[in-house]
Amino acid sequence: MSADESEKVLKGTTLDVYRFLLKQNKPMGVREIQRALNLSSPSVATYHLTKLEETGLLKRVNGAYSVDKLLLEYSVKVSRFLIPRFLFYAIFALAVLLIELTVMKPPIVTQWYAFSIVATTIFVVVFWYEAVKTWRRGTL
Repeated sequence: MSADESEKVLKGTTLDVYRFLLKQNKPMGVREIQRALNLSSPSVATYHLTKLEETGLLKRVNGAYSVDKLLLEYSVKVSRFLIPRFLFYAIFALAVLLIELTVMKPPIVTQWYAFSIVATTIFVVVFWYEAVKTWRRGTL
């Protein structure tokens, strides 16, 4: 499945269903999914599950659905949590900035030191912005 196809399928409630099954990490029935996501009827859950099954993201075994293909373009799965991958970059950049400001601080501030502080600060801001944006948007 290409990125364009996944973006067409993984929107709205269909994305919520896929994320829910991804987090559960076990096969679940239609009614369980419908109740957990507060969908109006089992047919709504079936519609979204069928959509995901047709694209190859889910498989059905004995009436229960489970994730067949992991599609984590913008996130990393850690245990049962989906964490934006930009969060890791943001934490790393913040750690580098803190090391630059504490451990690597020269007795006399030079242009190169000031430049590295400014550049690292820009990286920190951009990565945190992207992490928050990805988290709010809810994309994978």
